[in-house]
Amino acid sequence: MKKWIPVILMFVMALWFFGKLQTPKDKDFAFSEFARLPLTANGRIVPMDSLARNSLLEIREKQTLNTEPWKGWNAKPKIISATEWLANVMMNPAVADEWPVFRMDNPDLISLLKLPEKDAAKHSDGKHYSWNQIQPSLEIFDKENQRVQKVEPASRTAYENAIVKTQRRLMHYVQLKNAVQPADAQDWPAELAAYEKLIPAGVAAIQAQQANQKFDQAILAEFIGYIQKFQFMASLEPPLILPPDGTPEWRRMGDALLDAPRPNSVPIDNAVRDYAKMAGALAAGQPEEFNAALKDYRSLLAPEQSKALAKAGAECFFNQMEPFYNAMVIYVLAGLLACFSWFNLSETLRRCSVWLIGLAFVIHTTGLVYRMVLEGRPPVTNLYSSAIFIGWGAVLLGLILEKFHKNGIGAVVSAGIGFITLIIAHHLALEGDTMEMMRAVLDTNFWLATHVVAVTVGYASTFVAGFLALIYILRGVFTKTLDEATGKSLARMIYGIVCFATLFSFVGTVLGGIWADQSWGRFWGWDPKENGALIIVLWNALILHLRWGGMIRERGLVNCAIFGNVVTAWSWFGVNMLGIGLHSYGFTDAAFKWLVLFVVSQLAFIALGLLPAKWWKSFSRPARA
Repeated sequence: MKKWIPVILMFVMALWFFGKLQTPKDKDFAFSEFARLPLTANGRIVPMDSLARNSLLEIREKQTLNTEPWKGWNAKPKIISATEWLANVMMNPAVADEWPVFRMDNPDLISLLKLPEKDAAKHSDGKHYSWNQIQPSLEIFDKENQRVQKVEPASRTAYENAIVKTQRRLMHYVQLKNAVQPADAQDWPAELAAYEKLIPAGVAAIQAQQANQKFDQAILAEFIGYIQKFQFMASLEPPLILPPDGTPEWRRMGDALLDAPRPNSVPIDNAVRDYAKMAGALAAGQPEEFNAALKDYRSLLAPEQSKALAKAGAECFFNQMEPFYNAMVIYVLAGLLACFSWFNLSETLRRCSVWLIGLAFVIHTTGLVYRMVLEGRPPVTNLYSSAIFIGWGAVLLGLILEKFHKNGIGAVVSAGIGFITLIIAHHLALEGDTMEMMRAVLDTNFWLATHVVAVTVGYASTFVAGFLALIYILRGVFTKTLDEATGKSLARMIYGIVCFATLFSFVGTVLGGIWADQSWGRFWGWDPKENGALIIVLWNALILHLRWGGMIRERGLVNCAIFGNVVTAWSWFGVNMLGIGLHSYGFTDAAFKWLVLFVVSQLAFIALGLLPAKWWKSFSRPARA
């Protein structure tokens, strides 16, 4: 019976995963269909679902909204989907403005905006606030933001960084509020109809004014009022939600409304009308009318925008699948089982771990390939995708190690690095769209694709060697499970992986030079990212030379491999934080604190590795130096 336990456990987790693929049924408003509507944002076709999730991640740092976060842990939370939130922001802001969507963690900023502290009676959890709570203090906030914008980013305090982040979130929210209708619209279908009816008289009044002829001042003032509203909508540059109408590109609602009065143009097209009907129905609480207008709009798109509909539907399914999050959950369970197998030496636990990692790896791979198909790009296009790919490569290497050694070490490596890299990817997703269009300087040719894949495999391999070294230190110092055979086995694994990492780091760096020569006209320019890649190659080569020359043995190899984590983390993240060079496309300053903490942790492990052998629980004899 024991031999079937791993298979049964894997089957149960597979059922859990497939259960998440079912589209939730709509109770009244067809938000699941609204989620599949295509639009253009960040230079690409996306579904409403992606816009909603990315926006909510940026504003609230989660993909769902708890509309009553102040209630205690024992109360059932009132959770709504990102799409339902977005639909209300765009078309029913009177309701959306009451929802506590803005996350704020800085107490000085909360005090500046005069927001309530944690108090259930005041409907506040001390972290999430609504637009209506913030809006009365916007004038004060704007003045403070103008001051902060003059401060050099490197010199800003935590409070000033919070100001900048909140300004970005507020601006994004305002963009969304003006994507379908003017944010202050009370009855958008009626106002749209009034505007359309007013167009002939308004245009005539403007022409009469220009010709110094008599005109109706009231009509001109009313017409100009509409035009100013639509100009403001367009100036915010919200997502392009309207399909092409005789133009090659998708359109913003504000631009379409401004184009209506122009000569030889259709006053208001059907796409604008359908969105107005949806807005009116949502605000009035009429699901049947909303669903009917949504159906009409989808039928309007079907003939000419079938590819956009198909792409939006595919990405919406990908979002619902959440392959990387679900794989991360399974990696955690598998890693715990693998660690437990060391202490009671249970072969069943080890096999359970390996089967679960295999399932998570399949899900991880599915998500990676799905992203590649959606983007039409190689697996690595930005920092987010590099984290996904590094984790994937590390998991594969760990499974190969486990296949040969069958001691749980490869399983812990796979689960540990898989989990850590996917956590990193999750936090990188907070920056916005993870499948945004590549920058023109990067969107070039075959050599770029091979370069990024090879050099990223080098990153993954170096991290695997470093993680194996961490296992050596942890088991040796804190447990008695690192016997001589296990220690030698780990050392062989580290050595083999370092050889592998050296090869791919070197090949990837050379391919990068070939790409740079074709794209920029020079093979090498001492760019920070280029230097970082070269340092990885040199460090791995140094480890091999020290080992070949007998200058280091087991523990020396382990400590050098751990420092390889520092070198790789700097090349992966650190050089981007400099904000200079042609490779700073993945710049993020939010990770600086975590990078420093990671480096400090690795130096602490090296310090443990340098302790005398008598202080290691696993060593009851002189150190193997």
